[in-house]
Amino acid sequence: MKHTISGHIGKFIGDRRVILLLVAAALFVAGRSWLAAHPQHDPWAPLDLNDPVGWATEAKLRALAGDVPQCRAVLERSGVEFTALPPEGEGACRREDRTQLADYPLSPDTPPTTCPVAIAMELWQRDAIEPAAQAIFGTGIARIEHLGAYSCRRLYGREDGPWSQHATGNAIDIAGFVLTDGTRISVLGDWQGEGDKARFLREVRDGACEAFGIVLSPDYNAAHADHLHLDMGARRGGLCR
Repeated sequence: MKHTISGHIGKFIGDRRVILLLVAAALFVAGRSWLAAHPQHDPWAPLDLNDPVGWATEAKLRALAGDVPQCRAVLERSGVEFTALPPEGEGACRREDRTQLADYPLSPDTPPTTCPVAIAMELWQRDAIEPAAQAIFGTGIARIEHLGAYSCRRLYGREDGPWSQHATGNAIDIAGFVLTDGTRISVLGDWQGEGDKARFLREVRDGACEAFGIVLSPDYNAAHADHLHLDMGARRGGLCR
């Protein structure tokens, strides 16, 4: 009798292990299938800017820092047209990464930046600028006015101290926006107040903080009264004000 009970218990334990293994295998297969349908959450799936932002997006973006070929591969995979320009400059202002977007509504021109800045610009336009323009004004964006990306200088133009992110084209300053109906929104003229233009500027500033590492607006100091400074000196959590 004891042997019979022991046999039943052993068989039950063995059966339970088999069931647990089958359940684990089923969960693994289901999980992989779900990740395949949601690559934005899959840390092993190549980054594609056409996918929505997901759990794994931030880690994938961080991995692009300093890896120009990988970063440009993301642009190619995402169908973003760009030109890879040859390096230029010397010393602290040496620009190894000069990536120029081909189809982006920057005005008066589209300056070369680092590839991470180019990717952040694409995400910012898609996830913040266009949605805010449609929600507040019911129209899209025709132009994004800038004050430049590259400038071989130290922070605030000082003679010594840390170099600006502009020194390597790892930053861009945005002065205003023009809607498709011709309406112009200026950081200098429209930041203050409670109207739709001020609301739009604050929404796109906040949205920039999701794409860029450092975002400085007129709320930061007087030196940024006429533009939004956007750079990739750090990933999210650097500074947003």
